[in-house]
Amino acid sequence: MPSRSLVGPTALQSAPSTFITSARRAEPGDLHRRLVLAGCAVAAVWVAGCGGGGGGSLASATPQMRLSITATEDYPGSFGRVGAYEKVTGTLQGEVDPADPKNAVIQDLQLAPRNARGMVEYSTDFVMLKPRNMAEANGVLRYDAPNRGNILTQPNLTANPGDAVYFERGYVMLYAAWQGDVPKSSPARLTVSVPVARNADGSSITGPYRTELVPTAAVPAMALPGGVFNGSMIPYAPASLDNTQPGYSLTRRRNETDAREPVPAGDWKFASCDAGANPFPGTASATSVCLRGGFDPQYLYELVYVAKDPKVMGVGLAALRDTVSFFRGATADAEGRANPLAGRISHTIGQGTSQSGNAMKTFLHLGFNQRLDGGRVFDGMFAHVAARQTNVNTRFAVPGGGGGLRTDHTAFGQTAPRGLDKDYVDDLTGRQGGVMKRCAATDTCPKFYLGLSGTEFWQLQGSPVLTDARGQRDIAQPANARIYYYASTQHGGAGGTESISFAPTRNVYPAGTVVHFNDTFRALFLTLEDWVVRGAEPPASQVPRLADGTLTRPERLAFPPMRGLSWNVGGTQTAIPAFDYRGLYNGFPLLDFGPQYIPQDESGIATLQPPRVGAQDYAILVPQVDAATGLTRAGIRSVEARVPLGTSLEFNYVATPGITDLSNLTGSFIPFHATPAARLAAGDGRPSLQELYGTQAGYVAAVEQAAADLVRERLLLQRDADAVVAKARRQVVLP
Repeated sequence: MPSRSLVGPTALQSAPSTFITSARRAEPGDLHRRLVLAGCAVAAVWVAGCGGGGGGSLASATPQMRLSITATEDYPGSFGRVGAYEKVTGTLQGEVDPADPKNAVIQDLQLAPRNARGMVEYSTDFVMLKPRNMAEANGVLRYDAPNRGNILTQPNLTANPGDAVYFERGYVMLYAAWQGDVPKSSPARLTVSVPVARNADGSSITGPYRTELVPTAAVPAMALPGGVFNGSMIPYAPASLDNTQPGYSLTRRRNETDAREPVPAGDWKFASCDAGANPFPGTASATSVCLRGGFDPQYLYELVYVAKDPKVMGVGLAALRDTVSFFRGATADAEGRANPLAGRISHTIGQGTSQSGNAMKTFLHLGFNQRLDGGRVFDGMFAHVAARQTNVNTRFAVPGGGGGLRTDHTAFGQTAPRGLDKDYVDDLTGRQGGVMKRCAATDTCPKFYLGLSGTEFWQLQGSPVLTDARGQRDIAQPANARIYYYASTQHGGAGGTESISFAPTRNVYPAGTVVHFNDTFRALFLTLEDWVVRGAEPPASQVPRLADGTLTRPERLAFPPMRGLSWNVGGTQTAIPAFDYRGLYNGFPLLDFGPQYIPQDESGIATLQPPRVGAQDYAILVPQVDAATGLTRAGIRSVEARVPLGTSLEFNYVATPGITDLSNLTGSFIPFHATPAARLAAGDGRPSLQELYGTQAGYVAAVEQAAADLVRERLLLQRDADAVVAKARRQVVLP
């Protein structure tokens, strides 16, 4: 029986605002009535959070916002009745009140410097795409959370023509920073300036900090902060460059489960490694580690040291709350500068993908979807391919950390309850309350979508959102939530056979999945809009379940034989190894970061680094596969899954000898043989293309039927269905 080789940690519905049912039809008096109802005054000084979707009262000390628009430029294209768009770039300067109970959850807020008004200040970058004529806006503000400061979800109409639908519907699209350690390395990267916590006497706060250094090539030195995902962020400086002090260590190991091998303190230094004949120890540096003999890519290195000057990263969540609230409901900032969206927004939908989707879940979990005036920030929320939460509210937080293989296996972001429901009980620890506990208590929960690819099950410990902690029963989801599993997909990518690559020295099988979820996401997002704005019920959750056998233990999968195939590599047909299922997955043990850490909130102070790994594990389950095709059985099956050209696997294996790991966030694709004779000669147990479709015309007909079915199910837009069918007619799969 395959064994687990990788261990790592690695109903309430609030009615949408009805103050303005159609922003384009609003009369001049509507905005005034809306603000009065929200407990706000139409004045130049704006209360963070006023306007739209709920009442409240003014805080005793009024947080102020200051808007600075640095550029307004035309956005290319014209979009139906909405017409032209423009791109607005700027910053918002705001304040967080340490005395407001809505901010009490922010770690170290009481230790942040304050201005003369007793407030903690921040500044956040934003980019906005809006109709040039706001009378044509549809009243929906769509917020997309940047991923490590990058706007990953900005519509790319060249690569994804289907994204034009968002413009044609008249959305205002907002991208505003929430992560406080993003360097301003380019104008396109968005960051929020958050304060540094200090002791009462002004001295530096220090504490244990851990990071992983994962070289991909032999190098003499590695830059901090380290990590595959977090490497370009601003690091925490060591309290001392003397690595012989207690609390400093560097270890290495080939695989996650191997014992850590200490690297002697004399063989590594906080230094840059100078060029020349004597590179070690090089020039002292607080942002680099120099290793005698260099870093070996065969190893995973773990660095622990005493860091200083923690940023109050949780202020970024408050900044997001107040930024969206400002654009939703304010007339002007504290100095009278007009809000460019004033009076035109009636509903808000927040979206985050991957790391930023985790951040949106954390935002909701920690109670930030309640505005300062008591109303909702987001009426709808879509956490896309987001199985975890984000380490944004701890001392020495690392919001940009990831959770793939060979990195961050014992990182934060995975110790909180995984259930969504307010009454969720973690029966492994006895902790109570799920992600929606706080918003349920304040009646500020959004209509919520969670999207999961296959990667979230295999590498990112996603199954506990669907089952109890021991993996013995399916759990019910809140009435205001839907969970959608994108069957047979990896974490991202364009999909299609043209996206598959094969580098046999890196991955055992061709990398990527032909099956993708890009078209599915567009269709689902519009159903979320319909749910939020018009109250139309969305498609039911589509997930694997224990009850019907579509969710199971990894060791219980039974793949058909897949062998005798090749892939074109640089013009040469290269043999694909016969598929050998190894049963690897990323486990989820209980972690102990010390008594000052609050695991149910992903907050607090970690005093144990690395954390103590407990004896109990949360159950990890994965989607069951079809015995004939090897594709997964449950979930939303896109056209590429319903009319497959091969088996899209939700995992791949590292090809480096001696490394026993899944490839990071990567799936694999093993094509079908063309004919029955070829597959039988090779011993492949899956059907051939001829057996499935007969002829090229049969393949096209199958695509047409699958696309039509998905349109009827509201899981594919007609424009995307037309594009899929057109592609099938161009792509010759059966000559």
